[in-house]
Amino acid sequence: MNIRKTVLIACCLSSLSVYAQHIPTLEEVVNGGLVVTKGGSQVNWLSDGSKYSKKEKNPAGGYDIVAYDASGKGKREVLIPASSFVKPGTSDTLSVRSFSFDTSRKQVLVYTNTKRVWRYDTRGDYWVLNMQTKQLRQLGKNFPESSLMFAKFSPDGTRVAYVSGNNIYVENVADGKITQLTHDGSSTIVNGTFDWVYEEEFFCRDGFRWSPDGKYIAYWQSDTEGTGWFDIINNVDSLYPKIIRFPYPKAGTTNSAVKVGYVAASGGKTTWIDLPGDPRQNYIMRMEFIPESNDLFIQQMNRPQNTNKVWIATIGGGVPKNILTETDAAWVETNDQVTWLKHNTYFTWQSERDGWRHLYRVSRDGKDIQPITKGNFDLIEQVGMDLKKGLVYFIASPDNYTQRYLYSANLFGKGDVKRLSPLNEQGQHRYNISPDGKYAVHTFSNAVTPPRIEMVALPSHKTLSVIEENKEALAQYQQLKLRPKEFVKAHSGNLVLDAFMIKPVDFDPAKKYPVIIDVYGEPASSTVQDVWQGGNMWHQFLANQGYIVISIDNRGAAAPRGREWRKCIYGEVGTFASQDQAQGILDLARQYPFIDTSRIGITGWSGGGSQTLNCMFRYPDVFRTGIAIAFVADQRLYDTIYQERYMNTPQANPEGYRKGSPISYVEGLKGNLLLIHGTGDDNVHYQNCEMLVNELVKHGKVFYQLSYPMRSHAINEREGTTYHLRKSMTDYFLKNLPAGGK
Repeated sequence: MNIRKTVLIACCLSSLSVYAQHIPTLEEVVNGGLVVTKGGSQVNWLSDGSKYSKKEKNPAGGYDIVAYDASGKGKREVLIPASSFVKPGTSDTLSVRSFSFDTSRKQVLVYTNTKRVWRYDTRGDYWVLNMQTKQLRQLGKNFPESSLMFAKFSPDGTRVAYVSGNNIYVENVADGKITQLTHDGSSTIVNGTFDWVYEEEFFCRDGFRWSPDGKYIAYWQSDTEGTGWFDIINNVDSLYPKIIRFPYPKAGTTNSAVKVGYVAASGGKTTWIDLPGDPRQNYIMRMEFIPESNDLFIQQMNRPQNTNKVWIATIGGGVPKNILTETDAAWVETNDQVTWLKHNTYFTWQSERDGWRHLYRVSRDGKDIQPITKGNFDLIEQVGMDLKKGLVYFIASPDNYTQRYLYSANLFGKGDVKRLSPLNEQGQHRYNISPDGKYAVHTFSNAVTPPRIEMVALPSHKTLSVIEENKEALAQYQQLKLRPKEFVKAHSGNLVLDAFMIKPVDFDPAKKYPVIIDVYGEPASSTVQDVWQGGNMWHQFLANQGYIVISIDNRGAAAPRGREWRKCIYGEVGTFASQDQAQGILDLARQYPFIDTSRIGITGWSGGGSQTLNCMFRYPDVFRTGIAIAFVADQRLYDTIYQERYMNTPQANPEGYRKGSPISYVEGLKGNLLLIHGTGDDNVHYQNCEMLVNELVKHGKVFYQLSYPMRSHAINEREGTTYHLRKSMTDYFLKNLPAGGK
């Protein structure tokens, strides 16, 4: 339910010899292109870690695939010129969306002509280029256009497996012979990929795995029969409405039945892995082959998501073995960064078992569990390893929850950690680390500093080469002379909350100003981040209409503040958040007399829209004007995996669902309220808006509503949408929340 957006902008230059201050207009904020940042940290490391590859535009047209030496010597090599991607018998060049090499680096798999499936463009066409013969050949050319998904080479590079029409296929690279591995794929049986809720909440999309020896393919199958189907009505693209139908399990209702199995890559019968438990009351979130083996490492979570069982199942080996069980009184997380150590006799595992998220070393049989990191801090993300040096690299920020830094620890040490990010670079650091852990593409930024990208050696963090400094972008931003985002502390009872504020450029501390709070407040994300976000131009624009823009991270937000901070909201999503927002802004008003408590507005998107409604309805004497966007009005209307993770089921926690749902409190509305929703929202359904409107009308509450036909959760499709939405928000605030200092 998270949606956080950034927009890029830069300053218009005056014709005078000095730069006059330029306050960005809404058109500039929406259209961007004035503060132009360059470069990116996303590169494809080659398997040995000495080079990385990326796409670069060829002056003659198309894109070359080039490789750079990581050691800082600056050597550039064109691995594949754009001319190699010309379709046979034509003058058309493939538009390369992404690419991957086989293990020999003699073949490259090219993904092109892509189509979006819900969030991401996971369906398209695939071509194989033989880099020695220069032969370019399309895979599955007799399948419908843009219908292949998740194609990947076999370990020896002789075959490619892919999904089409909910079935799995294997194609020989040499002769194009296709073997169909599954035959029951349909509108309700999904092989090798996932249904809507697994994709959205477990980030599951690619649903099959090659065995290390290339003899088998293991895969997920989802049976959506019995799951409730949701209908979206498209009234704008044809004379008569069209119905979009898809299975969507709402909280407390029937899930898909999901199981995993394996089949010979040459074809044959699938063997299903006999995991205990009702497949509709358990989730199989992760499955990978243990390196150099035919053992599958499977994570299975129960429906309440408070128990994660790890199973090892061997191809042809009978009953799987449960080697590890992770439990929590609230919820547990999926482990996405399992790494195998010491000839695959140990693996890494993240856990909050001591109250903080730390990394552990677990023996293959699960009997020996030892901490790799220790201390009163959260490991935020494991980002790489140097197995020769015995080091793991990870992100943490023990002293400032809005920032991010690189640390290292010994994989077989005593839990001691060492900070590697430079002490003089305060903000957030990201790393794309080479497979051998020797090099990293390092990106540093903060709220007022555009990304600086460089290649560094690890663990010394010595700069080897500068990839992009973005000096011009920094100059463009500084020429705007905007007031920087300020990080402050707010209090809710005994809790200390992180917050930020942005003031108008003509701010006068002797005056009182209205406030617009930008809220999220759900457990999935955090808004108070000291990182470059395009200069926060939408917030700056609002501030310069005469508002102070503030955001507060309430308890339960995804901040690295320990288990208790994050999970104290279990069963109470929506209640503590709105309480902290109300108490937090009143505390800031006590600290900063320039805040006018008679003019407090609030807005949020998705979960932030829900919190906006809760604040407006439950604390009407604090919040005077609200704009709620793409909101959940009744938590029973959202999906099983997300909502039940934090709230259990409506059957088990009816009072929690009632208390956390804004629709329960519409009688409290006193102020000005604007509802915004896309009618084509497959995530948070427009049904939420209609049900809330029905309740508001029943109670005689005056409000305003803006619906965007066939826009999704992002409300950014179709011409003019983003500008119209932002202009509508601006106008509503200016009309109902008087701007400017008084």
